[in-house]
Amino acid sequence: MSQKPKTVLIVDDDEGMRDTLTAILKREYRVLRVSSGEAALPILNREDVDLLLLDVRLPGISGFEVLRIVKENYSLVEVLMISAVTEIETAVQAMKHGAYHYVTKDFDYDQLRSLVRNASERQDLNRQVLTLSAQVAEQTEREFVVGPSKMTRDIVDLVNKVAKLSATVLVLGESGTGKELLARLIHRQSGDSEAPFIAVNLAAIPRELAESALFGHERGAFTGAHRQQLGKFELASNGTLFLDEIGDLRLDLQAKLLRAIQEGEIERVGGTKPIKTEFRLIAATNVDLEKAVKDGRFREDLFYRINVIPIKLPPLRERTEDIPQLAEFFLRRYNTRFRKRIQGITESTMALLKKYWWPGNIRELENLIERLVAVSDKDYISEEDLPLEFHFAQLEPQGAHTDNLFEDATNTFERNFILRALEKCGWNVTGTSEYLGIPLSTLKYKMDKLDVRQIAKRLRGA
Repeated sequence: MSQKPKTVLIVDDDEGMRDTLTAILKREYRVLRVSSGEAALPILNREDVDLLLLDVRLPGISGFEVLRIVKENYSLVEVLMISAVTEIETAVQAMKHGAYHYVTKDFDYDQLRSLVRNASERQDLNRQVLTLSAQVAEQTEREFVVGPSKMTRDIVDLVNKVAKLSATVLVLGESGTGKELLARLIHRQSGDSEAPFIAVNLAAIPRELAESALFGHERGAFTGAHRQQLGKFELASNGTLFLDEIGDLRLDLQAKLLRAIQEGEIERVGGTKPIKTEFRLIAATNVDLEKAVKDGRFREDLFYRINVIPIKLPPLRERTEDIPQLAEFFLRRYNTRFRKRIQGITESTMALLKKYWWPGNIRELENLIERLVAVSDKDYISEEDLPLEFHFAQLEPQGAHTDNLFEDATNTFERNFILRALEKCGWNVTGTSEYLGIPLSTLKYKMDKLDVRQIAKRLRGA
């Protein structure tokens, strides 16, 4: 993505000085010029000014007053103060009020170019700080783990094909399947991994704050807007913007998003001018957007605009071959974090993990491994370390299925419910019947019919 030249605003009542500064800077910068502070303020409000060359002595509003206004309202603008005379006190005051530097009008041309270039670089650093603070913590730890399953390999192959393209990607999948991690992988493979990656969970932003968070706002745009604020679109400039749970975006903001994608421009809340921005969009959702379109909850034109390259992430239960590699990855991560030396997970334990349903997908697996590593003081994580529901997954009695799906489901529910009650009551059958509020004979009958006694015996020995 080509970088547009930065904009320099020259504010000086001396026409000859304006001409000189313009001649020095016009090859590297877009130059605007005015003769007074009063003329500068509307330009600052209308244009995206990056650098300001400001005369100290101006007719009307003084240079120091303009400097104060700029630093209060346009904090990213770097200011170089210029004066006809060398006054140490003036220079000190300029720096104290936020000016980048102070020069006299007998400056050396090359020295001035160098100062402006350095001010521009400092502005870039300040933008990077804002960008980094907006990114998710511990980004370096977050990576898409590539397992051996064909599903995962096919997804990675597709990522390698599209990563360097600017086309919009729509990542589909249940919660916890790793949609953001896949977006980060696409960003890293894009060829410019140093560019910003800005992740936004739209479901986590209060509806009334969503517009300001995405598009930014001007000072005074609403109660509490004490200063100008850049939005996620501007922070993601020349990088990647990841919008998670895009199905939760308000309809009015969907229209603004569509404009940002199609026209490459946004408008801050309370702003009066469009702002050009260039970014790679990756959207994600766990809802059926086509159904949302039919229900009138999602714009059809926006759906087709973001559904350029759809990538479907399968749930973990459909790619159980990946579980061992994922579990070992998380084990290494939390060994390091908790300063543990757990050497691995036993084969029988891994077999239980592969038979579990994983309603929370990869996120649930990570949380489980984190918990097990945190509390374990053994060399290996074994079956007895797993919660009871993981044992249920592989303790379905052989030949227990019937031709009646409802009966099978009812038996499974009753079996697991009784086992949980037995565990809660210390495996005491009489105490469990009292706890459940059913006769002891009824409980024993159910236990025999559902093979609960054998399962309970195995669980107690696990």
